[in-house]
Amino acid sequence: MMKINKILMASGSLMVPFFSSVHAQKQEKPNFLVILVDDFGWTDLGCYGSSFYETPNIDRLASEGVRFTNGYASCPVSSPSRAGIQTGQYPNRTGVTDWLPGRQANGKPGVTDRWISPALPTGMSTNKITTAESLKGAGYKTFFAGKWHLGETPEYWPEHQGYDINIGGCNLGSPHKNSKDNANGYFAPYGNPRLEDGPAGEYLPERLTGETIHFLEKNKDKPFFVFLSYYLVRNPLQGKEELIKKYREKREIMGITEAEEMKLNPDWAKYATSGSYKERLVQGNPVYAAMVQALDDNVGKLMNALQEMGLDKNTVIIFTSDNGGLSTAEGSPTSNLPLRAGKGWLYEGGIRVPYIFKYPSIQKKGFVNPMPISNIDVLPTILGFAGIKPLQGDTIDGVNLLPYLEKNTYSERSLFWDYPHYSNQGGNPGSVIRKGKYKLIDDYETGRLELYDLDKDPGEQHDLSGKLPKIKEQLYHELLTWRKTTSSKSMRPNPAWNHADPIVK
Repeated sequence: MMKINKILMASGSLMVPFFSSVHAQKQEKPNFLVILVDDFGWTDLGCYGSSFYETPNIDRLASEGVRFTNGYASCPVSSPSRAGIQTGQYPNRTGVTDWLPGRQANGKPGVTDRWISPALPTGMSTNKITTAESLKGAGYKTFFAGKWHLGETPEYWPEHQGYDINIGGCNLGSPHKNSKDNANGYFAPYGNPRLEDGPAGEYLPERLTGETIHFLEKNKDKPFFVFLSYYLVRNPLQGKEELIKKYREKREIMGITEAEEMKLNPDWAKYATSGSYKERLVQGNPVYAAMVQALDDNVGKLMNALQEMGLDKNTVIIFTSDNGGLSTAEGSPTSNLPLRAGKGWLYEGGIRVPYIFKYPSIQKKGFVNPMPISNIDVLPTILGFAGIKPLQGDTIDGVNLLPYLEKNTYSERSLFWDYPHYSNQGGNPGSVIRKGKYKLIDDYETGRLELYDLDKDPGEQHDLSGKLPKIKEQLYHELLTWRKTTSSKSMRPNPAWNHADPIVK
């Protein structure tokens, strides 16, 4: 009942269209297209520095919009980050603090785990108010396609979280290959309970793009909110053969060799709980590159479709990723350098992601904004574009970015992370605060406090905690206060722990 009342409040909110100064005669409600990519690294685009992957369409999107260089996911793994985008809340508030169902879902932490992680919910609560519900209450047609990963059972899936249409959104964290479900990963048949199989060999990204364009064609005369959540570029690595061949040849031309690609057990990984880690140093995986180009090709199809239908003149587009690129485990298909580590780690490679905003009223095309932002800002920013007031009673941790999109100045804010879990990629549980140029990491496993100046040291190579004790203590105090006020989940001692000596703060 609470959720229904809040949606009714949204429908009664005062509408102040953001585009009124540009389209005063029409007073149109803006449309929205959010493109979310899975496990996509900060340097996986040409406009963010890649020389191996080819992304002309997304690069063009950046040249026509605003590109943020300090954009973040609210968690280094999928489900919590996705909940943050949907609700505007930190994982502490949504309760989804690890991927679902989680690494310790069987209740049996390993002997190298010092702590037992907190229990996870079955899915993101349906009492949470999503962007789709807020917009739907204001007259928008809502559409979801692709990866959801916010609930183990159907009652948590997109059709129960504000989306009129759900194509492919379910419990699956990735396309899967197994004979039991008659599933062939990225190529049909998919074995997905919310996606009817296409003809054998159909490629999943193209199918999701086609479904999205079909929705746009049917709803082009209505205000719409489209959330296209590509399963790309998540494992399993599967690309179209002609593109794989192209990048094999490019790899040879560039002279990329196996000897320079990987580093076994890099120095910064010595504090990981257990295991052996390979950090990719050079972007050069032909299959991954083929998947990146497939992503770019399909974004290009979408942009062309919007233009052909005349929808580009009134559509806000947001492009981002759910966490950093996979660079230390599970094949390490990409490199995030100069950033440290990747998915599953609280270092920059695990949480810093691309962020591109394109909107019709933009004054400075191609503007590059250094403001630190988070995916929890997506909901309040969309509501700001639409002129919808945030719902009363729901805490929104994110901020409306409209006043800052095309400006170099912004008010100082602190960004926070809390990840009380061990990641599949080797990352320890911990929490983080970034304030201004400084970032403090509290590693729960080792007890270490690490302090970095991200302006001078984005690769987090020089720990300043010993040289700047005042700043360390100030940030640590603010982090502890935030954890308390947001009801951070506690970890319990693991009785099976092998008692390796922790490093004391």
